[in-house]
Amino acid sequence: MSGVVVVGGTAGIGLAITRARAERGDDVVLTGRDAHRADTVAKEIGAHGLALDLSRPQEIAPALAGVEHVGHLVLAGISRDRNTVTEYDVQAALHLVTLKLVGYTEVVHTLLPRMTEESAVVVFGGQAKERPYPGATTVATVNAGVTGLVRTLALELAPIRVNAVHPGIVGDSPFWADKPADVLEGYRAQTPTGRLARMRDVVDAVDFLLRNTAVNGVDLAVDGGWTLR
Repeated sequence: MSGVVVVGGTAGIGLAITRARAERGDDVVLTGRDAHRADTVAKEIGAHGLALDLSRPQEIAPALAGVEHVGHLVLAGISRDRNTVTEYDVQAALHLVTLKLVGYTEVVHTLLPRMTEESAVVVFGGQAKERPYPGATTVATVNAGVTGLVRTLALELAPIRVNAVHPGIVGDSPFWADKPADVLEGYRAQTPTGRLARMRDVVDAVDFLLRNTAVNGVDLAVDGGWTLR
């Protein structure tokens, strides 16, 4: 196996990224928590599927043992979380912190010997770090942590490039598409462009970060300027 690895590539934006690269003719490895789904999705789009749970970092290296070369690595695996300080769920917080900050880092650690100087990494954060909402205690903290993670990886792994993409509300993503129209319209009204980000916008942003050799250690917001208002 070689080429492009998308961790969290079986659903949502991760799947859109995986499908776009497979359609381009790249050799793509996608991962998901569920082995059957990963295998099924991979067969549908012409990729290789692996089972990998980012929240179980001790199992990441064995899960990726068959990956031989990595040109582009996309860390898109996420977990939806609602947590507050007043009713703090410690286990939920530990799950999300482990999944993103420890799990992402362990994937990079495991695959680093299979990268070259031309390889590039994109890590997914999110705009909750800039505009927290009730219940975003852990999400906002972890996504802010992605910024620190990317900066230190870009220095430590040089000349391998490492960047982060931070989507805002992605209106046509599975999570948001079924929300009431008035809810989405309210968010559109808060965005200078009058449009919400689309999945294809995020896919294009990830592609830009992977291919542009002058971009390194940056946080790229894909939100239509949502945080300006």
